[in-house]
Amino acid sequence: MLSRAKGLLNEALELPEKDRADLAGRLILSLHPHAGPDVEAAWAREIDRRLDGFEERKARSRPWSSIKRSVLKTQRARARRKALSRG
Repeated sequence: MLSRAKGLLNEALELPEKDRADLAGRLILSLHPHAGPDVEAAWAREIDRRLDGFEERKARSRPWSSIKRSVLKTQRARARRKALSRG
């Protein structure tokens, strides 16, 4: 990562949670400039919905290591099923 990007990241990580979420959404949208304002509004609503759920304790966070393990386990199971169905 370039030093400028590292500096920006460090600054962004100091922002309040809602501002970081808004910034993340805007960065994602910048990767797809033809998405249009409807997509941006939908992302903003989704970000707000998820933050509200987290703040109201309706949603729980999980460590990345746990999520990664789960995803890899699912991928391995899917690959096994595909291999069995082929032969």
